[in-house]
Amino acid sequence: MAKRKFLPFYEKVAVRRTLGRASDLTLLFLLVSLVVYRLLRLTKYFSGDHNKISVFAWSLALLYESWFTFNWFLTVNIKWNPMKCITYPSRLLQSELELPPVDMFVTTADSTLEPPIMTVNTVLSLLAVDYPAEKLACYVSDDGCSPLTYYSLVEAFKFAKFWVPFCKKHDIQVRAPSRYFSGDSVAFGSLEFQEDWKMIKEKYEELSQKIEAASQKSIPCELVGEYSAFSNVKRTNHPPIIKIIWENKEGDLDRMPHLVYISREKRPDHQHSYKAGAMNVLTRVSGLMTNAPFMLNVDCDMNVNNPQVVIHAMCILLGSNNDKEVGFVQFPQNFHDALKDDPFGNQLQVLTEYMSKGLEGIQGMIYCGSGCFHRRKVIYGSWPNKDKQNGEITRSSSSTDGKVDDKELLTKFGSSNELIKSARDALNEVITYSFDLSSSIEAAYQVASSSYESATSWGSETGWMYGSTAEDMNTSIKIHSQGWCSVFYIPEPAAFLGCAPSSGPVSMIQQKRWATGLLEIVFTKNNPILLVLTAKLRLRQCLAYLWILIAWAASSIPELGYSLLPAYCIITNSTFLPKVDELAMIIPISIFLLYNLYSLWEYLQIGLSIRCWWNNQRMARIANFSAWIFGALSVVLKLLKISETVFEVTQKEQSSDGDLDDDISRFTFNESPAFVPGTTILLIQLTALVMVLLRWQPRPPASNGQGSGLGEVLSSLWLVLYLVPFLKGLFRKGKYGIPLSILQAAITRMPLAGVQREVGKIKLFEEYFSILKSINRKCNLKHVLLEGLCSLP
Repeated sequence: MAKRKFLPFYEKVAVRRTLGRASDLTLLFLLVSLVVYRLLRLTKYFSGDHNKISVFAWSLALLYESWFTFNWFLTVNIKWNPMKCITYPSRLLQSELELPPVDMFVTTADSTLEPPIMTVNTVLSLLAVDYPAEKLACYVSDDGCSPLTYYSLVEAFKFAKFWVPFCKKHDIQVRAPSRYFSGDSVAFGSLEFQEDWKMIKEKYEELSQKIEAASQKSIPCELVGEYSAFSNVKRTNHPPIIKIIWENKEGDLDRMPHLVYISREKRPDHQHSYKAGAMNVLTRVSGLMTNAPFMLNVDCDMNVNNPQVVIHAMCILLGSNNDKEVGFVQFPQNFHDALKDDPFGNQLQVLTEYMSKGLEGIQGMIYCGSGCFHRRKVIYGSWPNKDKQNGEITRSSSSTDGKVDDKELLTKFGSSNELIKSARDALNEVITYSFDLSSSIEAAYQVASSSYESATSWGSETGWMYGSTAEDMNTSIKIHSQGWCSVFYIPEPAAFLGCAPSSGPVSMIQQKRWATGLLEIVFTKNNPILLVLTAKLRLRQCLAYLWILIAWAASSIPELGYSLLPAYCIITNSTFLPKVDELAMIIPISIFLLYNLYSLWEYLQIGLSIRCWWNNQRMARIANFSAWIFGALSVVLKLLKISETVFEVTQKEQSSDGDLDDDISRFTFNESPAFVPGTTILLIQLTALVMVLLRWQPRPPASNGQGSGLGEVLSSLWLVLYLVPFLKGLFRKGKYGIPLSILQAAITRMPLAGVQREVGKIKLFEEYFSILKSINRKCNLKHVLLEGLCSLP
């Protein structure tokens, strides 16, 4: 066996987690024990020893707990053998390998929800990375066709001529000027540095003022000259617009990377496929202009925070032995100015630490939609050349063996001869990097048209996958099913920093989009169960995808049902838990204590607080009771062909110095129906607890006296604690209070009809419901609600 000529550029190291494995297995054992116990007890119930209400409650509990057990099994599968990646950039830079070109993609869709100053900072940070300028090209996709976005990029490039040299001259680590100059930053260093710092700061403030002034106008500038293409265009109905803001024709190391603006054609009678469609246009246009073998894509709010990020990615993609098995490299999504203790549960720190490293030990991390480096040939549908015999490749995809006929390429990539030629080069790993972008502009307009993808495999076999609003997950499954692996790398400092949603409604929009997109994939040909049977998706990776697509996204339904069981049992005076004096009660108590202590330990292990743990637990329940339920409903309506799913852009918010206060971390509401289930569940739990407090429950059945007990009451109280933001919303006003329309919908749609029939003969309970109905007819619902509860005799 030949010896290596150089040390590896990266390696994977196993992470020990003895205590974690023991906790995982103990919880799994307890959950299985609970399911077995319920099965044994139900046989006695069906023998006639107990009342039918208990049979109903225990049967539902068995169903839900079986789901939770399956869910936990999938979780254990992912977390079982975690690994982490370590890179060695110095080895790569000292090697004889030439650094390859990289195309960088930035996507934005709405200049209102995604302010151009945010996009500008992301672009500036990309232009300033520590990588040869002649090897970089930055493409910005504007799906909103906004002249403001284009104007901002043109002005930003003028500033970039000062900003990029300043960063490299003084080795500035934070390459986004908004982050660098945020707060009360002061220049320290030599006199030359202080003079440069002051000059750059003044120029950035001038840029910010120009963009802000332009954003206040209905039209940011006169639509003449280079801006005339934006006259008489509508956001959803316009021809393609491609503008080369800068091209490094000389290939000069000391000059700036290419910068190109793209707004693909949109027509009302053509499906534009949301972000996936925009990414495919970026891929085609960049393939014509520069055709770099590697591509980075980031959202418009994801600033580069580590200037060495491209070098780190190349360490992995180039590999130690010219390794071609890594299809993409995913970096974590971290957030700047993140709210203390993660009040909205969307910073995903624990998920990144434990689940992502666990995936690294299987087939690799999933593609998360931003902060990811791809091989172009993988996006083009190439399969890895891994099957070897006697040192020779014996299996090769027709896309990579250089023998693809023109007819196949025409079907795959479309009618552009220039694109077919560049695709053939990319698939055969022939680097044809161009410095003359203008020569490809005509062909670029052709591939950016709305009709170009007709009768091609774009979105089905080539490029980013269509069929789901979660285009990242859909594409990730496709890549892994072809046999490719992926790598998750956590550098220090963080590679990218973005904006996390900072309000309740915005968080719900994001969560609903995730739920909708993930569940859509289950009903497509990219279902991981099908791919593990018909393609090269590994079994454990399939189980990991099932946890994300089904056990994560669909858990809202069993969680909603399980959350109603305590209140149902209290109101009907039945039971779904063993009695406190029964030995079997140890099982659910042990599950409750171990799960919460174990999850708390995971948070404390990575330096997070107890409050952060509680906020994440609480928001997980709230999201399941609201956004995830509506996401599941959207998919059902799509399957029934009643309506189509919609990609909802999440509002990006840049915090100012005064934003980091208590108010921004308070939960806010609006009139979205997503808040109805959570409000309804809260009212049901309060109803049950009032009945216990005032002893309004019906008598338990004579047979064995199996009525509700302490377990059901504590469960209901625990749910109320999860829903404290909704409880506070009953008393608060404005955006911090639950709107009257939501309260009205929650009261009128309380799913207690069956419960009411069971105890309808109870006078006090009937009176209570009559008060709820009267509340519905009052205009001042919020103020009357608690008065009605407290005034009952």
